Amino acid sequence: MYLFSLSWLSVNEHISFSNNIPLLLILVCSLAGVAMQLHISPSLRHVTVFPGKGVREFIKVKVTSRRPSYRMVFYSLLFVTFLLRFVFVLTAMDTIEGETQCTSLGCVGKRLGPRFWGRRLESIKVPDEIYRVLEEGGDEEELLIEPDTTPQTLEDFISEMKSNRSDAKTFALRLKAMVLLLEQKTRTAKIHEYLYRHVASSSIPKPLHCLALKLAEEHSTNADARRPLPAAERVAALVDNTLRHFVLASDNVIAAGVVAASIVHNALRPSSVVIHVITDRKTYSAMQAWFSLHPLEPAVVEVRGLHHFDWFTKGRVPVLEAMEKDRNARSQFRGGSSAIVANISEKPIVVAAKLQALSPKYHSIMNHIRIHLPELFPSLKKVVFLDDDIVVQADLSPLWDIDLKGKVNGAVETCRGEDKFVMRKRLKNYLNFSHPLIAENFDPHECAWAYGMNVFDLDAWRRTNISLTYHHWLQKNLKSDLSLWQLGTLPPGLIAFHGHVHVIEPYWHMLGLGYQENTTVADTEKAAVIHFNGRAKPWLDIAFPQLKPLWTKYIDFSDKFIKACNIRAY
Repeated sequence: MYLFSLSWLSVNEHISFSNNIPLLLILVCSLAGVAMQLHISPSLRHVTVFPGKGVREFIKVKVTSRRPSYRMVFYSLLFVTFLLRFVFVLTAMDTIEGETQCTSLGCVGKRLGPRFWGRRLESIKVPDEIYRVLEEGGDEEELLIEPDTTPQTLEDFISEMKSNRSDAKTFALRLKAMVLLLEQKTRTAKIHEYLYRHVASSSIPKPLHCLALKLAEEHSTNADARRPLPAAERVAALVDNTLRHFVLASDNVIAAGVVAASIVHNALRPSSVVIHVITDRKTYSAMQAWFSLHPLEPAVVEVRGLHHFDWFTKGRVPVLEAMEKDRNARSQFRGGSSAIVANISEKPIVVAAKLQALSPKYHSIMNHIRIHLPELFPSLKKVVFLDDDIVVQADLSPLWDIDLKGKVNGAVETCRGEDKFVMRKRLKNYLNFSHPLIAENFDPHECAWAYGMNVFDLDAWRRTNISLTYHHWLQKNLKSDLSLWQLGTLPPGLIAFHGHVHVIEPYWHMLGLGYQENTTVADTEKAAVIHFNGRAKPWLDIAFPQLKPLWTKYIDFSDKFIKACNIRAY
């Protein structure tokens, strides 16, 4: 039994409708407020409606059957026959043509199919003619690579193809011409970028050159600028192994000043800090004037030129001989920057590597002098060696408490870390394993480590032949036409210290601030030492602006020398 509402039908009324009367009756009886009972016979021929409160009146509906006409049956069969033939034709066309062609009828099937039968619309394969043209190319006349006529953008290309109604071959030729033209422009722009970065990173900025000249002048005219460093009563600290000794080799006055200031500023016990600054002859007077006029008390600072070391001036220094030979070989092998840029067949990344080879830092003794630390400081047992493009952000005294377990070099590995670009370096990234000398002696998958902040156990070093190994491989590289490794002092260092490295925590040394702008200030707060290795040094205009304040905060821009040379924070 079913309950319905009835609003306008009168009781005891006999009604005949067509076959769909039960549905119509149910739809009509929807608005009244009195509940009714509806009884439908099993044969669906009688429908009886009873009032809901026991009243005897009722509505009886008799449904009469209606026989279909022969004409209706004929038209229905005709329609079904046509529909089946249409489906058969579409299916046959798709099967015969496959996916490589698409006629008008076939395309209709491909487009209507997904809507009616749930089929997936499949992409049409690129014609073989396009592949042939793109791979084999054509004559220069066919390519028509002219800046004035070749489309410069994708929008121009689409507009040209629509207006000309081009065939597949013309489409491929014009597409290839546009891509080749854009490749040429991209290559030229990249090479110019590398050239400008090379010039910017290799040149001495005018303000820094001014600072060196001003300080040298001050050194010659002001007795305070020539004051001995350290003072006589603090000289004993230079060989006191209970203190924390830092070694810094640099010919950049302001860079050395930032490193020293950051060490002392972040030290928990500044009185235990001893900083040994090594520089060359031409920078010595400016360097001494800076640290004499800007003391970092209570820390002890020593400034010495290479010409002050008896060992360095009296005997043969293998590293100097190797550097001279290396410089001569590179000048003959590489050529000048103009010749490098003019070579249109070289890839931009190769051009960048060759330009980098001309950088003066690869010929600077400041980059090689660390290999002679045991000879330069014969009385010291343990030192921390720092590059001049780092900034110290925490107290480094715990480095002296690290047990190197008989190893010589405490360094951070560069094959593990969150930064996939910086911390994914292995020996294969620095050494040429296609050369038999390298392949026979080293494992390409062995983890590399970093220069810039290293703890050196000089006593353990003196018991090894690390320095001799370093010079030995420099000679091998020269005899191999500089083909054993990439540029820089790290590759020969990786070889010389092989088996003598103790890995320390990554916290102590964060790299990549000079060539990766993705590093954030929040990232740098997690490191004790941040390293601006790369071309974008913090004292250059090409430095990354969000990272430069980490370096400039250790400069007093009210200083008279800084102001006179117009050295600014940004």
